[in-house]
Amino acid sequence: MDNVRFLPTELESVIGTEKIDFSVFAKRNKPTGQSIGLIFFGIFWLAFTSIFVIAFFGPLFTKGEVHFVTNGVPTVGSWENFEPMLVPALVIGLFVLIGIGLMLWGLYSFFQKGGYFVGTASRLLRYNNGTLYSFDWEQFSGNMEINNKKGNIALQLRTGKMVSSKNSPDRFVPDVVYISGISDVLEIEKICRKRIKENDPTPAQKINEN
Repeated sequence: MDNVRFLPTELESVIGTEKIDFSVFAKRNKPTGQSIGLIFFGIFWLAFTSIFVIAFFGPLFTKGEVHFVTNGVPTVGSWENFEPMLVPALVIGLFVLIGIGLMLWGLYSFFQKGGYFVGTASRLLRYNNGTLYSFDWEQFSGNMEINNKKGNIALQLRTGKMVSSKNSPDRFVPDVVYISGISDVLEIEKICRKRIKENDPTPAQKINEN
């Protein structure tokens, strides 16, 4: 397994005398599938919002005025009388900005680097853009998703949040640490799984045999 030869000085000072199990540089902050999904969702959001943009503003450009209903009262808006259109225009504009924001965030995350990851006997360190994160191995549940072809590992934490939905019971969604775009995925996965098991805070239950 090829480790990173030169680590940032700040990261090295934090590691100190701890023995390094592995050190890698993640080419991406998140798996490409998530970034692409966010980009397409932003495009879909903009396409859906464009229906309202065309329906509301189209007549304003073609006929010079637009007819709509406000609080049950028929209203006419025009370039000379834009005030009645102000609130609907702001609402539609907000939805357009949300779509643009989602698409830009997807593009940003697609090109964003994941930074340095270092595994020791007691913790997993991440250093990215001057920010250092430290995760004790006991914080991880041991559930992982590995994509050897794309070089991705997703390590689930014990922390997370409850997500509610209308047609199904509430479910727990764990926080995830992504190590994306690396080599030697299977070797690093073995090390992570070993360290998580060694530091598992849940005591093993003894099974009595009759």
